[in-house]
Amino acid sequence: MILSPPPSDIPRRAETLRVLRLMGRHRPILMLTGDDDGYGTRWVLDGQQVQPGIAAYLMNRGFVADAGATEFGARRLELTEAGYRFRDNGLRWWAGLRPLEKLKVMILG
Repeated sequence: MILSPPPSDIPRRAETLRVLRLMGRHRPILMLTGDDDGYGTRWVLDGQQVQPGIAAYLMNRGFVADAGATEFGARRLELTEAGYRFRDNGLRWWAGLRPLEKLKVMILG
C-alpha cells in the first residue's frame, strides 16, 4: 500500500520553492501597490510576477518582511530568518524526492 503525503497548505509548492530559491539572500520580492493605476497590488521578483497566493502565504507566515521602500515607492520584501529556514528545509525536501514525485508536485501542487 502506497501512502500519500499529508495535504499541504503551501500554495503551489514547486513554484513557492522556486520563488524562495530565486530570492536567496539578496533578491527581494517587490510589492507594487496599484491603487492609482487601476490594477491591484502586484508582486514581482526579477521582473517576473509572483502569484498573489504565494506572496500572501509568505507574508502571512512571516517568511518575508518589509525591508523598506525603493526609490520608486515599491516595498521590498526580504526573507526573514524563518524564511531562510523554510527555504533550506524546502530545498532538502525537494532534493529527497524521486523524479516521479517531483513531477507529481509540479502538476498537482
